[in-house]
Amino acid sequence: MFFSKWAETLLGYIFLFPSLLLFGVFLFYPLIQTFYLSMHETDPRGRVASFVGFDNFTAIFTSEKFYKSLEVTGLFTILTVPTSIALALLLAALTHNQLKGMRFFQFIFSLPVVLSVGTSSVIWMMLFHPSVGMLNYLLQLVGLEPVAWLTDPRWALLSVSLMTVWMNLGFNYIVLFSGLQGIPDEIYDSAKIDGSGPIRTFVQIILPLLSPTVFFVTIVSIIGAFQSFGQIHILTKGGPINSTDVLVYNLYQDAFINFRFGTGSAQALVLFTIILIFTFVQFKVFERNVHYQ
Repeated sequence: MFFSKWAETLLGYIFLFPSLLLFGVFLFYPLIQTFYLSMHETDPRGRVASFVGFDNFTAIFTSEKFYKSLEVTGLFTILTVPTSIALALLLAALTHNQLKGMRFFQFIFSLPVVLSVGTSSVIWMMLFHPSVGMLNYLLQLVGLEPVAWLTDPRWALLSVSLMTVWMNLGFNYIVLFSGLQGIPDEIYDSAKIDGSGPIRTFVQIILPLLSPTVFFVTIVSIIGAFQSFGQIHILTKGGPINSTDVLVYNLYQDAFINFRFGTGSAQALVLFTIILIFTFVQFKVFERNVHYQ
């Protein structure tokens, strides 16, 4: 009996070994190395030069640029997350019925999920072009002045946020649409029999049933917003005048442009802590309003 349980445990670890190996190489070791580098000063080649303790963290929390990046990241999150979720939820509700031709619209609204960040950024860079871009062409058609979408500090963050909303729309739409598909048709029929209109049915019945899906999409979207890098690197490179310099791009500049790997590692840990706190708060506070049954 004892040998049988030992054999089962060993077999379980054998099956887990490939996953543990991958996690160890690509997750646990980099995390430990990040902790180690955050306590040291490095040379341009990334080699440890000296132990500095918490000086890297002190430098971060006394830097105006860090707080500016934190402010930009927060504004970017506010601009992208609610807008993307609300738009995806609206489109999912409009295309949920089985009317003829809806599959075409479902395909169109899901399409952004298949495009990489690089491809999406290049597409929107062409749309944002100041002279030959489609957006300024449409503005000129209605008699408005062209906008310097990516070079004006007043418009740069809004432009990147617009592109990010579109880029995240596909994933959010698919998840929310799947959640709507999981709600039984009997609930809609019962609400209709009781005289409930479509808007009231959606707000008072469907939305509470969809709350676990909305909660999941919110968590993923906020984490994704705090980790956004590719579109900012391609479209604005943190400019103009640091108006799109989010935390991850600031980290990238310190570590891979200025070769301050210690400071970059410390910023990575700070960013990890911020995301962890936000996620914990959401689970403790907002999950109370989630109805799993």
